[in-house]
Amino acid sequence: MTTARTATPSTARAINDRLALNLLLEQGPLTATELRDLTGLSRPTVADLLERLQRTGLVAVVGERGEQRRGPNARVYALVASRAHIAAFDVRAGGVSLVVADLAGRTLATAEVPVEGGGGPDTAAAITATLLETARGAGVERLHTVAVGAPGLVDPATGRLQSTGKLPAWHAELLAALEELPGTEVILENEVNLAGRAEYRVGAARDRDTFVLMWLGHSVGAAVILDGRLRRGFSGGTGEICFLPVPGTVGLPSADSCEGGFHGLVGSAAVCALARAHGLPADPDGDAAAAEAVVRVAVAVAASAGEGESTADGRFLDELAERIAIGAAGVCVVLDPGCVVLGGEVGRAGGAELAGRVEERLARLSPLSTEVRAGTAGGGAVLAGAVLTAGDAVRRDLFGEP
Repeated sequence: MTTARTATPSTARAINDRLALNLLLEQGPLTATELRDLTGLSRPTVADLLERLQRTGLVAVVGERGEQRRGPNARVYALVASRAHIAAFDVRAGGVSLVVADLAGRTLATAEVPVEGGGGPDTAAAITATLLETARGAGVERLHTVAVGAPGLVDPATGRLQSTGKLPAWHAELLAALEELPGTEVILENEVNLAGRAEYRVGAARDRDTFVLMWLGHSVGAAVILDGRLRRGFSGGTGEICFLPVPGTVGLPSADSCEGGFHGLVGSAAVCALARAHGLPADPDGDAAAAEAVVRVAVAVAASAGEGESTADGRFLDELAERIAIGAAGVCVVLDPGCVVLGGEVGRAGGAELAGRVEERLARLSPLSTEVRAGTAGGGAVLAGAVLTAGDAVRRDLFGEP
């Protein structure tokens, strides 16, 4: 027989503090009365926790509100967002994008660092120096946490990056350089997983606790959120759908190459080749930007066509939707997520038009009801997810969250 444990006074205080801090983070400045109404806590308890949080430097009085604008009930309390600072990285083969933000997740500064020709021995040091210069320019001397989104597998056991292809050497060197920053925690995560978190917290899947983000860009991948939790798998490979064997490719994928897998159907080079096959102009280099451009134009032309009118752009989108639905069906019949979000450059460019076509074709391939949505976290989804991840880590430290 087990007995329920009674919370100690210190545990109750910690829980109340976390509750108040999260409310101040999510809803902005609040009065003591508003905090009492939102938390259900008593007047003395709220007064004690506000005094305690002011002593720690996490909360401060920022003004007064009310008709009389005087007295304790008129004081407005806010989270001190400058109490800690974070940084976020979106690492690609051709360079990095970075953001410096405060505790509330507000962007203070950004920077782009292009890397040409695979980088060199000084690439990681130059990127790290840019981060520190960007932070100092925003008045930030110390970064509490840096979250890095990068392609490849992140081993759940070691936290190290493992490549499913050929990543530039400077990727690993950059992580090592960031880990040398004094007093800074570095969190590494697969970039598609970060985009999935962004869609879950601030994007198209905010009302879903189970969904799959399909990332359609240079290559393809997926982030799997089940019951509100990001799933990584035994080796961190959950969502590596670029290797998914599908009909319509030139062969089968191998342990060393995803060319014969789903990547061969909807990677950016395949999208551009498909566009050219329909007589549409598309960059033969077939990078993600080129695929985004051709899909964006096709959507605009198809939307302006008359009802029932067949155009090359419409036929291109139909075939692209067929291809995406093939991979989506393979995911859905295994996981039954109920919702698929299309992200990445191609998903963003296709918007609701492409999502609707994929949903229609997916319904023919799978007996499971699945809604298909266009991602709304935008082109900065990876950075947004990294900011959220770094912010969560800071709050666990400062707020004492589990």
